[in-house]
Amino acid sequence: MAMRGDPDVRVADPETRPVTAWRSGGLWSDPKVGFLLAGALAAVFAGLGAWLTPRGPVTTAHASISMGVALAVGLIGGFVAAHRWSLLVLPAVYMLAFEAGRVGMVGPTVDAIHLDAFYGIVAFVVGRVVHGILVVMPMAVGLMYGSWLASRAGRREAVAPGAVGWVLTVLGSVAVVTVAVSIARPASTAAIESSHSTSVAELATVPIGGHDQVLMIRGQDVGSPVLLYLAGGPGGTDLGAMRREVGLEQDFVVVAWEQRGAGKSYPALDPTSTLTVDQLVADTIEITEYLRARFHKDKIFLVGQSWGSTLGVLAAQTRPDLYHAFVGVGQMVSQRETDVMFWEDTLAWAETTGNRELGETLRRNGPPPYSELLLYDPVVSHEHEWNAYPELDLSNEMPGILFVPEYTFMDRVNAFRGFLDTNATLYPQLQGIDFRQDVPRLDVPLYMVLGEHEARGRAVLAEEWFAMVEAPAKERFVFEGAGHRANFDRPGEFATVMRKVAKSAPAR
Repeated sequence: MAMRGDPDVRVADPETRPVTAWRSGGLWSDPKVGFLLAGALAAVFAGLGAWLTPRGPVTTAHASISMGVALAVGLIGGFVAAHRWSLLVLPAVYMLAFEAGRVGMVGPTVDAIHLDAFYGIVAFVVGRVVHGILVVMPMAVGLMYGSWLASRAGRREAVAPGAVGWVLTVLGSVAVVTVAVSIARPASTAAIESSHSTSVAELATVPIGGHDQVLMIRGQDVGSPVLLYLAGGPGGTDLGAMRREVGLEQDFVVVAWEQRGAGKSYPALDPTSTLTVDQLVADTIEITEYLRARFHKDKIFLVGQSWGSTLGVLAAQTRPDLYHAFVGVGQMVSQRETDVMFWEDTLAWAETTGNRELGETLRRNGPPPYSELLLYDPVVSHEHEWNAYPELDLSNEMPGILFVPEYTFMDRVNAFRGFLDTNATLYPQLQGIDFRQDVPRLDVPLYMVLGEHEARGRAVLAEEWFAMVEAPAKERFVFEGAGHRANFDRPGEFATVMRKVAKSAPAR
């Protein structure tokens, strides 16, 4: 056995042994091989992501797991590639492979990029920028640390980060931790302070129509009448607005449903081929049956706002035996004719105010309907400019309504995704609906709530249908100073109307 003192035996210093090993050869000693392996790792990660989460992370679990795996992939990739260019090349490989892997997905947030319209910019931000923050950013941070570890191991191509590199690494690390902490905050709804021991306040996930969908259920007494609220859109979410709204929880068990593909139910969007108006009507009826069984009611009250009023009328027409009454707020009648009138009013406003670019766009596109959702942007996005009434409160709309504990970080992102992607699927299906022909009679009491400042394109048609529709009872209310969302503009008045409606129905 050779001894340390033998002059013919060389014993490597333990601290230099890794360096000698890396420099002497091995699988990754060739920088090209290392780069190819790291690129393949990024491409495989992208392929798995496109298969498992083709719309990008859509839940808190998706986001947290994606960030952790992306960080690990970056760390390994940076170490294997051992080159400063990996910070640019590997994220690019990931993004290209991910986009290729999800070709065929439907919706503005996942298909072609359009930065020439407001809706297109929003779609790009919530569909791709957010994805970059959740996946590409932690991957880049991992790459920085991986490259540094490679340099410590003596890799020939690896270069230790300088002062600027370390500043970027630290800033990126802080950003990743901040986003991770923000994502991790769970949703909750506050308990109701009540003298009743039977109050209810919960966020419930219920399997409806083969998909998990979310209900916010709140009431001072589970024995109170049940009110199911249908939000506008399609794809809209109103949990935040309902939480700000006052008065209903004292007299009703209020159930706000996040419809399939909207808000907290956005993960249930796919497959879009099964997302139809008829399916949402069936979902409404299934939720109604669930609520009747849970709260031991023969019938419940149904309230719909905007698109929710379309859905509510169709559900009440299909199963009038389930409902005490239907209350339509900002009642829709013919989406196609409403859009044409909006086009006319927006064009008139553009010409009156000298907005030449808008006027030219509207004339070039012509009146609706359109084959692409983004073409509706110039038609509808200026309503609050040409219909700006004194008491208009934009905090009652997105994004103002999203900052309540009922929404997680991902729910807020999904509020915008849902409005765009769900709308793109459902909106074309609404073009053939006109209640003046399709619903001449409704076999439940009908109550209609309009705002004094409701846009012409909605108010005229609502008044026409209300005048002609037959119902066991019907009554119309106009809230002074309110607009399309009259129930949120005047919550106290709306609660009064609902108490009046409830008094006209049996207790069960």
